[in-house]
Amino acid sequence: MSVRRFWASASTLVLAAVAALGVAQPASANSLAAADGYVALGDSYSSGVGAGSYLSDSGDCRRSTNAYPYLWAAANSPSSFAFVACSGATTSSVAGTQLGALNSSTGLVSVTAGGNDVGFADVMQDCVLSGEATCLSSIGSAVSQMQNSLPSGLSSLYGSIRSRAPQAHVVVLGYPRFYQLSGSCIAGLSEKERAAINNASDVLNGVIAKQAADAGFTFSSVVDEFTGHELCSGDAWLHSVSIPVYNSYHPKAAGQSGGYLPAFRSAA
Repeated sequence: MSVRRFWASASTLVLAAVAALGVAQPASANSLAAADGYVALGDSYSSGVGAGSYLSDSGDCRRSTNAYPYLWAAANSPSSFAFVACSGATTSSVAGTQLGALNSSTGLVSVTAGGNDVGFADVMQDCVLSGEATCLSSIGSAVSQMQNSLPSGLSSLYGSIRSRAPQAHVVVLGYPRFYQLSGSCIAGLSEKERAAINNASDVLNGVIAKQAADAGFTFSSVVDEFTGHELCSGDAWLHSVSIPVYNSYHPKAAGQSGGYLPAFRSAA
């Protein structure tokens, strides 16, 4: 195998493993959550892929003790804590496999979902391995899914969460922008590709925020927390293409504690 084919194959494996890649009154919700229990739902951004220190019983879900749900529970001592977020989860798989952790006494719920529904892993694979035109086309297809098919998946998931946990304060967290534009990266994607990926993240967050509001849930963006810590910033809280492959384009431990945890804490 040639060197070029080797690295193309390695990159494909890396990016195929990427998972793309969240109303009550905050003060009273926080005390209610501590009294009545906390359930952490969602995909790899909630399970903590990329943050290391994975719980031995979590298998391929890779739930990390450095993930924001685990950190919040350790600091706030809710009466119960169910950490069921899982790498690779979509809106439908969250609904189908994780909602059993909810009940009528659940006080607080967190969730991230949507990135895998629109194939962000495939987008990043196209952008890294193919030319700019293919990258931009792939991003456009993902944005179309965000605008056309994702809202119904989110609406269905949120309705199921509310049905299972009617008294819970639900916090829906978004996703960070991947790149600092005009940053320190001297190779890799073009600036046009990076800007388009960031724009797609903004569209995704906007769709999630609207559906969360429609469901009466609290949306908490992580964009401000990650600003200055994107890829190409010189102090990235996100992995780029990495080994082990599943870390790629996921928050590091610093991204969980410095990005997701404050965003969740402010809304919980």
